[in-house]
Amino acid sequence: MADSPKEDTEESRITYVKGDLFSCPKTDSLAHCISEDCRMGAGIAVLFKKKFGGVQELLSQQKKTGEVAVLKRDGQYIYYLITKKRASHKPTYENLQKSLEAMKTHCLQNGVTNLSMPRIGCGLDGLQWENVSTILEEVFEATDIQITVYTL
Repeated sequence: MADSPKEDTEESRITYVKGDLFSCPKTDSLAHCISEDCRMGAGIAVLFKKKFGGVQELLSQQKKTGEVAVLKRDGQYIYYLITKKRASHKPTYENLQKSLEAMKTHCLQNGVTNLSMPRIGCGLDGLQWENVSTILEEVFEATDIQITVYTL
């Protein structure tokens, strides 16, 4: 009997790993959520700012809520999902989905096959992971992109 393709299995798109997001393979692109003002003053965004810098570069892309800003570092894409207008605001599932769609488009245009991310939108932003993971599955369903979600 032939092995069934893994697309048939539930949850095949997302793999869960306990550990430091920044220890992911150097071939993976990274993603996290920020506000239009690119403040990155709390949560995991602070670590992204320290590690990759580029705040001016991000601001100069003039991305709006529901879009994605991108930095390229050592051949790795770093995706900044713009899910809200200001750092003090809370994102909506709709804006998260729009920014994920924008990231998917960039991934497909640039040959990205592996994405690593935290439980996006679920820390300080307060979204529910069961809803976010469903959106992730739906957005990336017809692609070959594998997603690894890191939790500490």
